[in-house]
Amino acid sequence: MSIITETAKKRLGSRRRAEKRFKLYSRLAILVAISFLIFFLYDMIRTGYPAFTQAELLVEVSYSEESMEIGQLAVDEEMERLVSRGFLRIIPMRMQADPALLGVTRDEWVLAVAEVDQYLKGKPNRLREDERETVQRLQAEGRVKMAFNTGFFVNGDSKLPEMAGVWAALVGSAYVLLLTLAFSFPVGVLTAVYLEEFAPDNRLTQIVEVNINNLAAIPSILYGLLGLAIFINFFHVPRSSALVGGLTLALMTMPVIIISTRAALRSVPGSIREAAYGIGATPWQVVWHHTLPLALPGVLTGTI
Repeated sequence: MSIITETAKKRLGSRRRAEKRFKLYSRLAILVAISFLIFFLYDMIRTGYPAFTQAELLVEVSYSEESMEIGQLAVDEEMERLVSRGFLRIIPMRMQADPALLGVTRDEWVLAVAEVDQYLKGKPNRLREDERETVQRLQAEGRVKMAFNTGFFVNGDSKLPEMAGVWAALVGSAYVLLLTLAFSFPVGVLTAVYLEEFAPDNRLTQIVEVNINNLAAIPSILYGLLGLAIFINFFHVPRSSALVGGLTLALMTMPVIIISTRAALRSVPGSIREAAYGIGATPWQVVWHHTLPLALPGVLTGTI
């Protein structure tokens, strides 16, 4: 009896030590995961925050008839190579909007070219030696500053790096998501309601269900090729249109919405349907007034 007790104690001690090791390994795994997360966030912030500042130069801008026509004579030749062409292009528009500027010469903070910005941030650049000396001289004179990059949030894409922004991408993404929701949500939910509540269990519905499950597992690249072949090549929808992206993402999202909606409908207790039928409700009234509202949280979870 004592031998069995000692053996049991040894086994119990071994299990407790194993449990402690398991807890230790779990905590170490959590610490490693948190460490990687902190490192990735730090690296993203470290490499991304310079984009929120942009180099500006204090230069003498002349609003003359020559600059009204071509915009290139608004600053002297030495500064022309350092000032963004995007600023020079808006000189004629400024003078058209305010004719009183004609003949005015004043100092203004203007946007520098991307190479100057990269040079000031210690990044690789293609400035010539004389241009670097000019930038250094301007720094010593206090005519160079790093300002908040508002253009990054309000400008669209541009051939000039210093003029490029994310506004067009943000608006395009919002349009695509809204179109995706508008197409996929009603069609996916109505399809799931029909298959779960009204469709007969026959060969056709079984084939449809199998294809829906298969479509949910298809890689997204194939949906992209499908959108290219159908919406662009066949229907000739403009290539840069948000409609193409919205329709393609709607096709990709719809199987997931259908599957999750059917699962949410299936989770509603059958007693609710029976009670509704018992008081004389039609099948559509049962679904619209009872089943679908109770399944809505699961439907929205699958949609999101």
